[in-house]
Amino acid sequence: MIHLTKVLDSPQPHSAELRLPIDKRIKSRLRAELEDGREVGLFLPRGLTLRNGDLLQSDDGLVVRIEAAPEPVSTVRSNNALALARVCYHLGNRHVPLQVEAGWVRYLHDHVLDDMVRGLGLEVAFEEAPFEPEAGAYQGGSHAGSHGHSHGHSHAGDGNDESAHAGHSH
Repeated sequence: MIHLTKVLDSPQPHSAELRLPIDKRIKSRLRAELEDGREVGLFLPRGLTLRNGDLLQSDDGLVVRIEAAPEPVSTVRSNNALALARVCYHLGNRHVPLQVEAGWVRYLHDHVLDDMVRGLGLEVAFEEAPFEPEAGAYQGGSHAGSHGHSHGHSHAGDGNDESAHAGHSH
């Protein structure tokens, strides 16, 4: 098994690719298979979220590029910024990880959330697409990836989001 132990901060040529969905890209310890079939183990710092284009290096110098795998997502597109903001507000109030881009928002597919969004007056498209959710506003563990900007991330229930709830009750 190849041990991937280092995240590279600068672009470099890679000789292998590892395609993972978001639920695997948040793990610091993971057994997986490269696109060419070789087995790898991730042994990375805790609290790191791997992003599409990030580069990892093995103990023996192998450079592996991370690819965000397509997965079942719901995508909401609209030219109405206020309507999209309302959707983001209601999804965020439910602590749903969101990918927010100009003119659209994406979340992991959930038919109950899709119905809520439709109830707010917008259409929802079911897609198989890479999911790159926003980093938590209170997350401090960012890293610089090979794609030129920093990311950090937390998920509800992983113990990293408690500061977001100070003075906040449900």
